[in-house]
Amino acid sequence: MFIARQFQSSVSTSASMSKLMKRALILGASGGIGGAVVKILREQHWDVTCLSRSVDQIDITNEDSVMAAFTSVKGPFDFTLIATGALEINSSPEKTVSHLLENNMIDQFTTNAIGPALILKHLRSFLDKKSSPIVSVLSARVGSIEDNKLGGWYSYRAAKAALNQIIKSFSIELSRTHPNACVLAIHPGTVDTNLTNKYASKHPTQTPAVAAKNILDVTLNKDSSHTGRFFDWADKEIPW
Repeated sequence: MFIARQFQSSVSTSASMSKLMKRALILGASGGIGGAVVKILREQHWDVTCLSRSVDQIDITNEDSVMAAFTSVKGPFDFTLIATGALEINSSPEKTVSHLLENNMIDQFTTNAIGPALILKHLRSFLDKKSSPIVSVLSARVGSIEDNKLGGWYSYRAAKAALNQIIKSFSIELSRTHPNACVLAIHPGTVDTNLTNKYASKHPTQTPAVAAKNILDVTLNKDSSHTGRFFDWADKEIPW
């Protein structure tokens, strides 16, 4: 059974103030980035709903699990962040094509592409057609085909490229019924979490708190004119 954890500001308990509060849905809320985003939004008096695997037992790779999780939440949501995904699943990223294993590639696509797609499928009914909802999905620069200068990391790159295509298609479809909506792919940079421990020494890193602030600064300043685009943590656009 899923219990969505909704947190409301104590600034005002009046019904009128409650109606004015913005609502956010954070998936992957128990992770480093997701948890830091929740903290900032609560400090800014958002009404935040959290869903995560470790606390709510949501399995984003199983549609029945995703559907059950969404039955426990109350929308509509002004802002949604999908902060799920994994860099390593049972193995390290492949350096050459000879290292590619079928099951590892399947696992990458299931977690990093199919999972977010299932979330978007069930999220749609929680977005208000008359307002300006923002949906932000954590992707990765290595999913950019045009930006790929090094090769390697076959499964992870391909899964994130697939995710980017899903985000782009969802943004187009949603714009037909939600003309003021904004759907974005966001590259958070290298964040100092358990996900990136092995790679942090090779790249400049950010704390989850700094990454969360950057993501919110970039995302919450966007509108429907930016939908279907890919930005990094510094608000620089990344080619698909």
